[in-house]
Amino acid sequence: MKNMKMIIAFVVVAVIGAGVAGGAVWYLSKGASAGTTEAKKAERHDDGKPPKYLTVEKVIIMLKRSPGDTATHYISADLVVTTSEEKEKVAKEQLPMLRSVAVRTLSALPLATAQTMTIDQYAAELNKAFDETYAHDKRDKPFSEVMIGKLILE
Repeated sequence: MKNMKMIIAFVVVAVIGAGVAGGAVWYLSKGASAGTTEAKKAERHDDGKPPKYLTVEKVIIMLKRSPGDTATHYISADLVVTTSEEKEKVAKEQLPMLRSVAVRTLSALPLATAQTMTIDQYAAELNKAFDETYAHDKRDKPFSEVMIGKLILE
């Protein structure tokens, strides 16, 4: 009899535990899908359309040498520009200028600094340079941000 009560208690605890676990999985999956929906909405531009991505490939920069350093050091980067469908053509026309600003910005980095920077720091430096360039030229920037697609430091 005592064993039967123990088995029933165990089954009740197992059923309650399974119910709680199932509820937790349902709740978390509901929250995750809502987060995914929010992320998709945030990814879209104001017009509700998904963003367009343009690539500036093989931006190669020679870094500043340290005093006494005889070896040459390079950065090779592929940049990804986020734009809208309406501004895509203008952004494509300005890709050579974007390459030039990227070269100017990254070539100013000493090797010691470049070696310690993260991808996010490179992207922040480039976005800051692009913002300043467009503000100086008094023109609208045809893209929202520049990201690093690939980065090699030699």
